[in-house]
Amino acid sequence: MTTIFTHAVIPLTAGVALGDRVVSRRLMVMGMLCSMLPDLDVLSFHFGVRYDSILGHRGWTHSILFALMVGCMFAALAKPLQTTRWKAFTFLSLATVSHGVLDAMTTGGHGVAFFWPLSDERYFLPFRFIRVSPIGMRFLSARGWMTMQSELLTVWLPCLIFLILVRISRLRKHDTSTA
Repeated sequence: MTTIFTHAVIPLTAGVALGDRVVSRRLMVMGMLCSMLPDLDVLSFHFGVRYDSILGHRGWTHSILFALMVGCMFAALAKPLQTTRWKAFTFLSLATVSHGVLDAMTTGGHGVAFFWPLSDERYFLPFRFIRVSPIGMRFLSARGWMTMQSELLTVWLPCLIFLILVRISRLRKHDTSTA
């Protein structure tokens, strides 16, 4: 599992890169929350649900269908999110599905049930470079700190570099249009 903080970095990066005209601040914040939403499935551990169950961690809440359902549900809130229904649906669905994509890049745990309900099979991506995060209070350990360092290097830094490049590109475009 990737940490909850890192899941939010993806829609934050997308929202900043696309700009306020495309993604309102409210939509971006909702995207950050939706990117964390699939991890509510860790509550299933408290009810005795096994990790490898489709109701367990990285099961149905990490599926593409779940992400589309979240997008549909929050598209109804387009007006308070200061956007259109289509933009809300698209941005929030992608923000939610990004959760599973990041989890599929981790070095441990069970894979992600991307294609539930068509298949209960769990998948990892071919490149797995994000250290798996300890769940719960174990995050506040040396292993949790090593996980955070891994995520800073493999997710946060590339997102920051991407945003710097977007900013440079916009500045150059602005300079050539005013010249």
